[in-house]
Amino acid sequence: MRERAHRAIPGGCHTYSKGDNQFPANAPAFLAAGRGCRVRDPGGREFTDWGMGLRSVILGHAYPRVLDAVNAELIRGSNFTRPSPIETYLAEDLIELIPCAEMVKLAKNGSDVTTAAIRLARAATGREIVIFPREHPFYSFDDWFIGTTLLDGGVPQASRQLSVTVPYGDIEALKDLFALHAGAVAAVIMEAATGGPPPEGYLEAVRALTFHEGSLLVYDEMITGFRWDEAGAQALYGVTPDLATFGKAIANGFSVSALVGKREIMQLGDIERRRSNVFLLSATHGGETHAIAAARATIAEVREREVVAHIWRIGSRLQLGLEAAAREAGLTGLMSCGGYPCSPTLSFAGAAGVASGPQIRTLFLQEMVTRGVLIPYIAPSFSHDDAEVDRTAEAAADACACIREVIDGAPIESRLQGPVVAPVFPATETTVQRP
Repeated sequence: MRERAHRAIPGGCHTYSKGDNQFPANAPAFLAAGRGCRVRDPGGREFTDWGMGLRSVILGHAYPRVLDAVNAELIRGSNFTRPSPIETYLAEDLIELIPCAEMVKLAKNGSDVTTAAIRLARAATGREIVIFPREHPFYSFDDWFIGTTLLDGGVPQASRQLSVTVPYGDIEALKDLFALHAGAVAAVIMEAATGGPPPEGYLEAVRALTFHEGSLLVYDEMITGFRWDEAGAQALYGVTPDLATFGKAIANGFSVSALVGKREIMQLGDIERRRSNVFLLSATHGGETHAIAAARATIAEVREREVVAHIWRIGSRLQLGLEAAAREAGLTGLMSCGGYPCSPTLSFAGAAGVASGPQIRTLFLQEMVTRGVLIPYIAPSFSHDDAEVDRTAEAAADACACIREVIDGAPIESRLQGPVVAPVFPATETTVQRP
């Protein structure tokens, strides 16, 4: 099946983060089914899943309430020649929930809406330069972002020149860029936070700066949305952007994304009423009713069942378990589990003359797979419980013992079953991976 996939699909899959080079050699090549936080490969092997569909499955695989909502829509059809009422219902749900949301446009993936946000910001300001933090791993597969990475083949030089990166948390560096590109910055797009809290006052300063300079502030809430807080990071930190983009967890794995924002900006995309010439978003499948039903059911479950609190608690317990496993094996400084409990980050450092950080990470992932745990990154869900945390911590203790043997002299090459796991973007030898 793997050979067939590579013959038919560039890279063997439709999402680079799911590619063979992202996993150890013994990882399942394919996953065929899942329920809750457990998944199964075509051969019947079962794993505890911490990746949860690139962080999109926040409730659990095949979650009953979501499936019931989807099935109820499917029997009525899935796409029509005119809008379905459910499109308005979901838009109203998001407007009620998210601080910056006064109007909503739906699409199918994150890149759709982040790129639409950039286009809208340029139209609203009459400017072209876009600024975003260089540490944040992914904003879009479109030219304005990909052109800033080493995977920039096919991106015109003119597009690359319009995107500028800045260190996250450095407000003075951001001010310098505004001065360098005076009157030309359309927007700052950013994740409000990733692995840890923003520096004190930083988000407020960015908000004030963009307002003063006449630029828009856009939050990419693909990961933070419905995970940091049910209303997103903007609610948790109390800083409201002009526009925000949501996806991933919004529909528990079904394909829905959303651009939300202030009415006076979003209305520029209303070409029917000739408010401007902005072709904002027009997706044939943007109104796919069963996916929208999945989003409404997911949002309702998140709000009614205190899903966010559960995710923070489970993530915290897992962090403690993984940190304890590393400490007991004497790997403090080589392996750590930090970040927010709702979205923990696993980090690995190299041991000079023994093994590199990527090699140690690969050995850890390999040994976890051997013990039935798939943990390329950590996305706690509502279906993860204390028993799964304990099981994962026990597996981690064994995996850390294997790493200890390498540190004590066992050749790393003799322990690895295949190539070292690679980052999606080859710019650095980073060992913190986020899809």
